[in-house]
Amino acid sequence: MLNREIDEYIENHTSDETTILHELNRETHQKTYYPNMLSGKVQGKFLEMIVAMLKPKRILEIGTFTGYSALSMLQALPEDGYIITVDKNEEIAGFAKRYFDKSKSNGKIRFIEGDAREIIPSLEETFDLIFIDADKSQYKDYYELAFPKLQKGGFFLADNVLWGGKAVEDKNPDKETLGIRNFNDHIRDDDRVEQVLLSVRDGLLLIHKIKD
Repeated sequence: MLNREIDEYIENHTSDETTILHELNRETHQKTYYPNMLSGKVQGKFLEMIVAMLKPKRILEIGTFTGYSALSMLQALPEDGYIITVDKNEEIAGFAKRYFDKSKSNGKIRFIEGDAREIIPSLEETFDLIFIDADKSQYKDYYELAFPKLQKGGFFLADNVLWGGKAVEDKNPDKETLGIRNFNDHIRDDDRVEQVLLSVRDGLLLIHKIKD
């Protein structure tokens, strides 16, 4: 993993957060138990640029937390685009919704509270981009459930695929580490997709769907 000096250098050479993202970042660190779950400045800007490049009209986000990643993607969302974001954490739902309202997203972010494994099959839309950042032990389940919902030529992005280095180093893996390892290997062996694993923040896996 990158050392602190390099992390700071990367931060200093990445465009600044918007005011609302800065406020959300700060409040998340002040008021939540696991603020490191926040996407943060560098990854948020990366997500924004991915959306700017791909111009997806329909985005599915699996795992909302306090809403930073959804609001980052919103910055570059096409005028006729929208984001559906799913999270089962009742305690944090109000936090994210408050910032979605504050951002004046005008209904472009639709928050669904509940277990993504139950919600994904019920969605009628097909998506251009799907971002996975929820329970690490269930990544493979999310992927397979969402695969039919992603149009051919679309992209998955999966966060935390290095899992603090434990994806490689841990000799006694817990269920989350095993979930990440199984997911990474599953993607590697899936001939329906092409992929590249990036060392952005805690690891991002960019997956291109080339077959149904």
